[in-house]
Amino acid sequence: MHRVASGPVGVTFASLQALGPSAALDVAARAEGLGYSSFWTAEVTGPEAFSLLSAVGVVAPTLGLGTGVLALQLRTPPLLAMAGATLQAMAPDRDVFLGVGISSPVVAGRWHGAHYGDRPLAQVREFVSLLRACLSGERVDHEGDFYNVSRFQLGVRLGDRRPKIVIGALNEGMLRLAGEVADGVLLNYLPATHVPWSVEQVRKGGDATIYSYVHVGVCDRAAGVDLARRDLFSYAVVDAYANNFARAGYGESVAAVRERHAARDRDGALAAVSDAMIDGIDVMGDAQHVRATVDAYRHNGVDVPIIFPLPWGADRLEIVQQTLEAAAPDPA
Repeated sequence: MHRVASGPVGVTFASLQALGPSAALDVAARAEGLGYSSFWTAEVTGPEAFSLLSAVGVVAPTLGLGTGVLALQLRTPPLLAMAGATLQAMAPDRDVFLGVGISSPVVAGRWHGAHYGDRPLAQVREFVSLLRACLSGERVDHEGDFYNVSRFQLGVRLGDRRPKIVIGALNEGMLRLAGEVADGVLLNYLPATHVPWSVEQVRKGGDATIYSYVHVGVCDRAAGVDLARRDLFSYAVVDAYANNFARAGYGESVAAVRERHAARDRDGALAAVSDAMIDGIDVMGDAQHVRATVDAYRHNGVDVPIIFPLPWGADRLEIVQQTLEAAAPDPA
């Protein structure tokens, strides 16, 4: 079987959370058997991330474990350091990825009751700096614009391996900041053609590893196209994603979506999500098409593609299995 270009490939449970937490264990075991290197999960209103990753660590003992991404408003940097260090101590020979992001006013504010804030770059910079200090094991005293910490010292002993800090980023300022202060940047909801511009922005800040969610499904496009429209509509009405979509070449479609949404015309807003936008971001087709899509992300500058399975069809787990098989890394 032809496999994607050599290099690590991860999988995320972010698109599969409706299947329930126990499905994560099944997906992780399948991915490990196919040679995947890491398992990631998001955190919105479904499973809590670290409980899930701890369970995955038991059933799939070779996979790296990552969050992609946590809304940083919902945990203080010391608490996130404790969570990451606990996971790392239980899996001392594996990579642990602490993926964080500024999230959105809906997730952080409306759903979780946290203060969203109006200085995202400054808050992410301070959060990451304080998180890294807390992970060092040294005593931390910090007085900043967003966080004040006195005499914190991590009580989990770690070896040489420490959790890696990854920032979820879309637009120019956050991409550059991720390159400067983080170990990695996680891209999402972009076509392969938009990866080079994103990598260019990261490199203006530094040499962070480029991770990217790759939305693919070995499934019938006709069966999934309406779900894809709903998916992309829900992000196009969020300013940060809308800006990213427009920069990636979908500006006309995004403008129409937002105009219809503002007019309370949901059907019109859904219809305004173009076929080009669907086929560039939520990619559906046969195994060969999925493999070629993953190749395209890697060839355009992604260091580690992370498969975001689209489970759109009658037998969702079978679609996930076929998708994982199609995108599996080269055994060599």
